[in-house]
Amino acid sequence: MSPSHNASFGEPEALPANHPARFVNLARYPVQDLAAPEAIRLVEHCRRELRERGACVLHDFLSPMGLERMVRESGEIAHLAHYGGVSQGTAYLEAPDETKPENHPRRRLMSSSVRAIAYDLIRPEHALRQLYEWDGLLEFIAAVVNRGPIYRYADPLGALNIAVMKEGDHLLWHFDQTDFVTSILLQDCESGGCFEYVPFIRSKDDENYDRVERLLDGDQSEVIRLEQRPGTFAFFEGRYSIHRVTDVVGPKDRYIALLGFDTKPGTMSSDRLKMRRYGRLA
Repeated sequence: MSPSHNASFGEPEALPANHPARFVNLARYPVQDLAAPEAIRLVEHCRRELRERGACVLHDFLSPMGLERMVRESGEIAHLAHYGGVSQGTAYLEAPDETKPENHPRRRLMSSSVRAIAYDLIRPEHALRQLYEWDGLLEFIAAVVNRGPIYRYADPLGALNIAVMKEGDHLLWHFDQTDFVTSILLQDCESGGCFEYVPFIRSKDDENYDRVERLLDGDQSEVIRLEQRPGTFAFFEGRYSIHRVTDVVGPKDRYIALLGFDTKPGTMSSDRLKMRRYGRLA
């Protein structure tokens, strides 16, 4: 699912030494000038991928320096990641609906295990935070998702966070409660830790419980594995596309940054999510 335009466009203009765009591979992804023809083609490609596949991955989005620095800085604070143990949940990230039959997707419980570094623990001088807070990145994402203006989350814990996954950690099959998610894989594990999804398994008008139930019963016929490697930026429309992360295997941790944006200002995570993911409310 790599962009068809992945050839470099030549050296970008020199940037100030402290400019956040230096963390991006601008020769391949010229997001610093969205009016440029190559940037217009990039946005059009990303929109098409999202519309047709529900996901778009931009391999080597980070510059080598940006990736090296983000991995190093994430490793320095990885010990601060909150771990709440193995949790149980449904694919809809809601309490089980006891009015449904026992095997119904809205009642069925599955397990997840992940650690998370909250936004307020990522220091302002860290490369990842600088990139997230750069208006140029926000404008690029807004152009791709094409829903009008977008805003960074107001959540002081969840606006930007880093999921740290150790051996045995995994994420259950689930739908997101927001229309789109953006992420950057910083460090991959030795094996496992695969992002799998079924695009558009449900719609606004049809939950398609039969298809979801077959998937939860083990039917892999519709599953797509998203190819990612360190430095990959991903757009994903998870409200209607169910997805999971398979078990991490091996001693090397998986780091993935989750960048929070929404189509309305002031977005906050629920208290329930904050407690489960960060172990605190403030």
